[in-house]
Amino acid sequence: MKKTKAIEILDKLGVPFEVRSFEATEFTAEEGAQKMGLPPSEVWKTLVARGERKGVVMAIIPGPCSLSMRKLANTIGDKRAEMVDVSELMRLTGYLKGGCSPLGGRRDYPIYIDATIHQYGRVSISAGLRGLQILITPADLIRVTQAVVADLIE
Repeated sequence: MKKTKAIEILDKLGVPFEVRSFEATEFTAEEGAQKMGLPPSEVWKTLVARGERKGVVMAIIPGPCSLSMRKLANTIGDKRAEMVDVSELMRLTGYLKGGCSPLGGRRDYPIYIDATIHQYGRVSISAGLRGLQILITPADLIRVTQAVVADLIE
């Protein structure tokens, strides 16, 4: 197993987690859930957005859900927010679509996590490579990412 920056960060901090891998072809949370045998609601995706004044932020939401741009903009204190273009992901984060992790990116962007995270004992997030996931408790994810928890989904 390849040790990504995200995995190295969790190891260094002594945070308990589990790593799972699968052969990724579609690069979606739904594919990850199916191939790892997890409920889709437990596989969370990290989306990268930009507020008109706040700049680039990351939003972590359940795989089957859609990010509300209105709610995200309100949460970050902006009038508008929009998803960054997929072509910008590597330059901004160091990650590709389907492998974007909230940990170990090129820069530390503000992170926002949907409030439904408290409904789960653990969630799966990208470890920084397509087909490589980290299973972690919500409390540890929030603490390590220094995330703001808010209502973010449609």
